[in-house]
Amino acid sequence: MAYCRMCGSRLEWADVDGRRRERCSCCGAIAYRNPAPVCLAVVEHRNSIVLVRRRVDPLSGYWAPPGGYVECGESLADAVAREVGEECGLAVVVDRVLGVYSRADVNVIIVAYGAHSLGGEPRAGDDALEVALFPPGGLPRQSPPASGEALDLWFFSVIDDVTAAWR
Repeated sequence: MAYCRMCGSRLEWADVDGRRRERCSCCGAIAYRNPAPVCLAVVEHRNSIVLVRRRVDPLSGYWAPPGGYVECGESLADAVAREVGEECGLAVVVDRVLGVYSRADVNVIIVAYGAHSLGGEPRAGDDALEVALFPPGGLPRQSPPASGEALDLWFFSVIDDVTAAWR
């Protein structure tokens, strides 16, 4: 059961602006559901790409660029730098946007960046089982997830797309 964040009354499903949305039964406030922004960084370090083996879902156990949710009070570039620092211990400079990825049946939007490290030694951090450097042409081969979950399959395709230049 969902409740209104404005007045605490029960939400009900209603047709609003041509869509099925939750609306407060008392004050009429609409509970909009918006995708959360996520950022990731394809980090170049010593002529290699930095990948982390993910500790958590989606794609727990898979190699992926470091990344995560953007928090309130930070820019996308700030979030990239924070996530890279947390997951692999490197300070980075964001160079460019590689792409923006969304899908109607997934509740996140991913903004992928290219970045380079300012030095240091990669080390596995909070959401990483391990961190490794992969030279051009040396990325690990990974099979698509067997789960068939929309988020897993989509995230796998995003990883594949943003790392394609390194294959």
